[in-house]
Amino acid sequence: MSLCRMNRYAFLLASLAAGAASAQERPNVIFLVADDLGYGDLKCYGAKNVETPNSDRLAAEGLRFSQCHAAAATSTPSRYSLLTGEYAWRKPGTGVLPGNAGMIIGAEQYTVADLFHDAGYATAAIGKWHLGLGRQAGAQDWNGRLDLTPSDIGFDYHYIQAATADRVPCVYLEQDTVANYDPEAPIYVSYSANFPGEPTGVSARASLRLDWSHGHNQSIVNGIGRIGYMKGGGKALWKDENIADSIAAHSRRFIMEHRHEPFFMYLCTNDVHVPRWPHERFRGSTPMGLRGDAISSFDWTVGEVLNALDEAGVADNTLIILTSDNGPVIDDGYADRAFELLNGHEPTGGRRGDKYSNFEGGTSVPMIVRWGARVRPQEGENPTLISLVDLFASMASLLGAELPAGAAPDSRDMLPQILGESRESRPWLCELGQRNTIAVRTERWKYIPPTAHDGRLGWPATGHEGTEIDTGDRREAQLYDLLADPGETVNVASEYPHIVSELHQFTLR
Repeated sequence: MSLCRMNRYAFLLASLAAGAASAQERPNVIFLVADDLGYGDLKCYGAKNVETPNSDRLAAEGLRFSQCHAAAATSTPSRYSLLTGEYAWRKPGTGVLPGNAGMIIGAEQYTVADLFHDAGYATAAIGKWHLGLGRQAGAQDWNGRLDLTPSDIGFDYHYIQAATADRVPCVYLEQDTVANYDPEAPIYVSYSANFPGEPTGVSARASLRLDWSHGHNQSIVNGIGRIGYMKGGGKALWKDENIADSIAAHSRRFIMEHRHEPFFMYLCTNDVHVPRWPHERFRGSTPMGLRGDAISSFDWTVGEVLNALDEAGVADNTLIILTSDNGPVIDDGYADRAFELLNGHEPTGGRRGDKYSNFEGGTSVPMIVRWGARVRPQEGENPTLISLVDLFASMASLLGAELPAGAAPDSRDMLPQILGESRESRPWLCELGQRNTIAVRTERWKYIPPTAHDGRLGWPATGHEGTEIDTGDRREAQLYDLLADPGETVNVASEYPHIVSELHQFTLR
């Protein structure tokens, strides 16, 4: 253990001894984070054409928030903020990462996993990671041991995807090495050039079992084109249809193995991120094709977690927070007919914008909280404005721990709100868009500063109306009165210059 970590450990022990609850009284904690699941994608949030009984059960037994926001409209910066309590725009290099990026959370940074680990919890990261691995980008030894992993930032155990399912390498990492490593098929990864003789989604398009609509046409793994180039893997390669089962099985095992001690699990599903290729038992479970079926797959994972907690006898003393890393996206690179098959379903719940956007649909996410021993179920929506960056400070409050100096600088203690004991909203929060524009949200106002960009991402048209993403960027300042105009349709910046000036200060880096 490094001197830095030893000092932090001593600090936390002293803090806990000063007044924290005993280990027997402290709850287990699970952050159950979906991928690209929209505010309106669950039945309890008004979803059409899909049933989500397990998520609905969780909501019925707890709280359902209507004004929760991810810290960013894309995966990497959102997850960075959740784990560190720091807005990602404060640290360079925290944009959406390739699969061979170096890890962007340094061993010296204090994470929410450190918080739980130092408090005597068993800790685990299971599922999607997408925060980089190793100390240096492009220099990972995928055939040996990685030199910087979740083990170095507070996680006792990890079973993770290096990045996302649409990016290589398409293997799991378990405790610093490739799981099920196949020595007869050494792994090579590149994000600059293909390996000689290896087919791609362009050269062998006719062989694909899921065609691409834009990008996602480099190396082919399991019949699906990916971002980046990869050679080898053999028995270690995942099968897309089994990803949910693998993540759920490792989550269940962790719960059962640690049922007699407090545990923290950062559980990140692959659903409903592209490529959506759910197991055949979910096929046809909705009329919305692969994206709808992936929502069913996600809800099944929720059920597996709930069942494991029941079987372990720890359900009542487990705090579950279900949420998503950012808003939804319909066509994100694969020709899965997602737009064509919506049939009235609104993934954002009617909010403007999608994943990548500074409009509300980009960061507005579901958040469901259940803790049988403490949280009283409440009917209807809880309108408290809260950010996922607040989970860090709130968990410190839960443990009775004082954070070390400099830790979680942007996180606010919202524990009373998370537990349903207060409805006092955060006074303001920041939302980071794809193009690094920092928008500001209060209970009433939404401010997007002027930028030099236009509002569209530069992706090729895919032939379906609405597939272009409006990032919300404009050359003029935008201000929306969300109480009068929740759809962000009327820019009132010229009418309220004092509000624009007040909110603009929070966008200054």
